[in-house]
Amino acid sequence: MLRFEDVKRNAVVSTYITAADASLCALGFTEHSFAHVTRTAEDAGYILETLGYPERDVELAKISGYLHDIGNLVNRSNHAHTGALMAFQLLGQMGCSPDEIATITTAIGNHDEGTGVPVNSVAAALILADKSDVRRTRVRNNDITQFDIHDRVNYSVKKSVLKINEEHTLIKLKLTVDTKYGSVMDYFEIFLNRMIMCRKAAERLGLEFKLIVNEQQLI
Repeated sequence: MLRFEDVKRNAVVSTYITAADASLCALGFTEHSFAHVTRTAEDAGYILETLGYPERDVELAKISGYLHDIGNLVNRSNHAHTGALMAFQLLGQMGCSPDEIATITTAIGNHDEGTGVPVNSVAAALILADKSDVRRTRVRNNDITQFDIHDRVNYSVKKSVLKINEEHTLIKLKLTVDTKYGSVMDYFEIFLNRMIMCRKAAERLGLEFKLIVNEQQLI
């Protein structure tokens, strides 16, 4: 039975993640390397584990989170779909069962806000985990004067926390934002579609999604 740790240790997977991030770096995108995919994996696992899903579902969510961005190796455009196909082949080579390959590739193929839909619990957890990873350390541009809106928004976020309440009725994305670098309006300009997707993903898991910025509830 394939485990998350097996995927993390796989040299081919590591090569693809590195190469995919290198392509995005050349395009001027924020960090999509091991820090991002590991955080996405851990948060996706946290969501399903907290909600009491079976241990195997938690493991599949982690694997989905770790592999979700490898499609950027091919092209940023349609990376969710190409990533799902790449994962399909990789997971088969690693001995993953067909039913679990189906779950993971479905989640990866549906994680992007352009075409994605939270069609199952693993996909929903992946969407929430991926879209909530907004933080200063993802910015690669060292010249603040040359920041684009994505750099400003990510750099402005000093802290981000994804948390499910004790009653398991709400999932909150709490951001601490330094408005000297990016405004709340900037955040909504580039992330509104992602937040709508998060709301739908939360609903798929029986939760209400709330966005809280500097202790003010915005969604």
